Order: sequence, then structure tokens, then C-alpha cells
Amino acid sequence: MIGRAAVAAAAALALLGTAAAPAAADAVRDRQWYLSDLDIGKVQQISQGAGVTVALIDTGVDAKHRDLLGSVLPGHNTEHGTWNDSTGREDLDGHGTNMAGIIAGRGHGTGDGILGIAPAAKILPISAPVQGRRSNSFMTEAIDFAIDHHVGVINMSFGSPGDEAMHNAIRKAQAADIVLVGAAGNRDQPGDYPGKYPEVLTVGAYGENHKIASFSVTGPHVDIAAPGDRIVTTGIGPTGYDMTNGTSEATAVVSGAAALIRAKYPRLSAAEVVHRLTATADDAGPPGRDDTYGYGRLNLLRALTAKVAPLPATSTPVGSNSAAPGAPAPTDAGALPKPASALLLAEIVAGLLLAGAIVVAIVLLLRRRRAL
Repeated sequence: MIGRAAVAAAAALALLGTAAAPAAADAVRDRQWYLSDLDIGKVQQISQGAGVTVALIDTGVDAKHRDLLGSVLPGHNTEHGTWNDSTGREDLDGHGTNMAGIIAGRGHGTGDGILGIAPAAKILPISAPVQGRRSNSFMTEAIDFAIDHHVGVINMSFGSPGDEAMHNAIRKAQAADIVLVGAAGNRDQPGDYPGKYPEVLTVGAYGENHKIASFSVTGPHVDIAAPGDRIVTTGIGPTGYDMTNGTSEATAVVSGAAALIRAKYPRLSAAEVVHRLTATADDAGPPGRDDTYGYGRLNLLRALTAKVAPLPATSTPVGSNSAAPGAPAPTDAGALPKPASALLLAEIVAGLLLAGAIVVAIVLLLRRRRAL
């Protein structure tokens, strides 16, 4: 499972305390360093993801967790007869509950517990054999269920060798105008699909120092980077919380971001949501897109507030190269012209000047002939 950091019960207890008391919950919120990193206080004054459903294809979700109460819809279990729960609202592994907290945690009390990126969004859990899978046939069933339930975003925090069944399912979800978010992959775990499919917005992970995490797979499939190191979130252990690391966690952050944008701009297509996320990212590494950070680090506030130029009709709709190659990031003051537009304007001006010069030359030549 990409992004699954095995957190021993003893380590969790040492981090968060032995009881799920308010004091421990306060310590939980304090350790969510990525909230301040993403300016979440200002961000959630603009959007909290209301009205958007995020499908979570994972190990299920503990819907009874106090920080997830009211956020988890009845879902689906693709492993018929294997798990007792048919709605995806139980989690024996913990990974799905980790992701759900990052995306849509609501906390409890007054500022206690896990606060998700999009706390007003809904989670549609789809239990699937994302660990130790024998094939990717579950993807067809999972995607069909997500489409039937009109989700706006699908979170795929797992990796696989990939096959045609998976790719066909991904293409079907893209055609249904769903934002598809996948993990770039972890170096110690094989399988980089669905993240390597061009239809998927693929996410790498960075830490508190804003540097790409050592475990985060890099390459031309990476589109954007988000917080993914030392992420405290909801869990199924004794304390109810885990500290985890991985591109899975970064993927969940970006899925929450996509939910915020779909709530703020409900008329935007999935491709335009992805374009807004990549076009407003903070450039990192070498100038422009690179194989480490993609188009840059997620900037949630700019993604929600900047005036972004329309998605060029000739660009790849979503996933890798979803933003126009070489396009400058827009500012809050307005969208900047794309280099191609500036070059075209220069060519037009040069053409007009040349035409004018030719006309003047012809007039002078005619006058000279008349004088003779």
C-alpha cells in the first residue's frame, strides 16, 4: 500500500497519550503542521468542500471514529463475502481511515482532533483489495459505483503494476468528469499505477522543510507535490490517531483540495479543476515543471482565489501535462498571458511592419517611375 507507514501501538501511545481525552486531541491538532503550511484557516473561510463527494478506493473507513462522524456515506465492498461490512464503513487495516481523516476530518469539541482539508465534503468509502491484490479487476466495479453515486473526486492512494482493466476504468471515470487523484509511489513499494496513467493527477510528497520526501518516487508522471511526511491523522488503533508518511497522504491532501475547488467553482470541469491546481502551484526545483515537484507545491489559497487563464484547448485535459507546458503561474492580480500568446502577438506586429514597409517601397517606386 503506497504511503502506509506502519505505526506501532507503542509509538502511537507515546505520541498521543494513552487516553483519547481532550488534552490528547488538542495535541493531535497541534501536530497537523500541514494545516498552517497550507494556510488552512484562510482557505476554509472560502470553501470547506460542501456538496462534494470524494470516493475513497481503499481499505474501508471507520465511520464511527469521532472525528469522522457525519462525513462517511454508506459505500461499497468490492470483496463480496470476504469482509463482513458491505458498505465500506469498517476498516480492519487502518489505511482508508488515515486517508479519510486527511480529506474530510471534522474534529470534535472545540478545535480538537483531526481537521481535514475539506471538512464539509462527504467520503464515499469503497473497500477494495488494494493490498496484496491478485488483479486490478476490482477497479471496474469501484469506478462504476463511484460514477453511479455522482462523486466529484476519486482518491487512489495505492500502487499497482497496472493493466488494461484498470486503465479502462480510469478512462471511464475521466469521461464522467471526475477529478482523478493518484499517488506518485513510494520508493520501497512496487507499482506506480494508476498514478502513471496520463488521466490521473499524480501527487508527490514533501515534508515540513518543503523538500521532496526521500521516499517519494519522482519522474515525468509527477504533476504536483503536497504534504506527505509526518502526517497525523485518524486511525483505528488504541488512541484513534496515527502518524504516517507517504505519497498516499499527499494524495489525500490534493483530493481534499480538489473538493474545495469543486465546491467553490461548481461549473468547472474536472480538467479545469486540475489546471487550476497545477497552474497556481508554487514552483519548486528547477524553473518550470520538473520530475521532482511536477508543476510545484500545492498552494491552496491561490488555487481558490487566483484568476486563472482558461485551459488551452490544445493541452492534455488532465493528469500529466495538464497545465500548459511553460505557462506562468497566475497571480491574484489576474491571469498572465501565456508565452505562446506573446509570441503570436510579436509575430503579428512584425508582419504588419513588414507589410507596411513593402507598401511604402512600392509607392516610392511608382513615384520614381512617373518622375522619369
